[in-house]
Amino acid sequence: MQPVLHSSKVMIVTGGSRGIGAAVARLAAEEGYAVCVGYLDHPDAAAEVVSSLRRLGATAVAVRANVAIEEEVVRMFNEVDETLGRVTALVNNAGILRPQCRVQDMDQARIERVFATNVIGSFTCAREAVRRMSTKQGGSGGAIVNVSSRASRLGSPGEYVDYAASKAAVDTLTIGLAKEVAAEGIRVNAVAPGIIDTEIHASGGDPGRLERLKDLIPMKRGGTPQEVAKAILWLLSDEASYTTGATIDVSGGR
Repeated sequence: MQPVLHSSKVMIVTGGSRGIGAAVARLAAEEGYAVCVGYLDHPDAAAEVVSSLRRLGATAVAVRANVAIEEEVVRMFNEVDETLGRVTALVNNAGILRPQCRVQDMDQARIERVFATNVIGSFTCAREAVRRMSTKQGGSGGAIVNVSSRASRLGSPGEYVDYAASKAAVDTLTIGLAKEVAAEGIRVNAVAPGIIDTEIHASGGDPGRLERLKDLIPMKRGGTPQEVAKAILWLLSDEASYTTGATIDVSGGR
């Protein structure tokens, strides 16, 4: 890929081809970011997101990377260095869940896969971002937003306790890393979506989950990817300049 004019605002959003990630990418483009759309399994969707960003006048690239594999994460960040410039904003959005079941029926391979993507992937991406953002290492600072889930505090019994536990680890990463790099020009925060209208429910084997559970939500509806994306972009913005180590629930009150 040929280098392009480097931008002063460069975002990497993992899991950027659909749902919350795609909504984040579009809002970021509107706010002047050059955007890397990280993806794994949906190249056509990623290409369409990139095309939509370019129609907005933004610089954008799609990079395939499995965040559970260290070498692929490093390659993605290196490619962004060369094509867009040094990252200033990271959105750790890539995440997976497996079909609903009880803990007694989960095999170790399933649990390892969920944690490899949701936890290790977030750690590795954050590590690469800090290496580039830290003022102690020649960077100019930046911001990281981790996409957690209300499941981290609700537990998701009978559905996916492994996913909920992985998001609890993301919560702890957010708090610990925020304190670790606060004096290096880097802010680290999280959003915790509730039941959002995305395809992830189908991944859990329950595409009708939002409709089934909406009456348990005080606002009596599911959220939209755009509503989550707006919270993420606020946390990345200068308006949140004194906010770090925080988690914003975007959950309709549940």
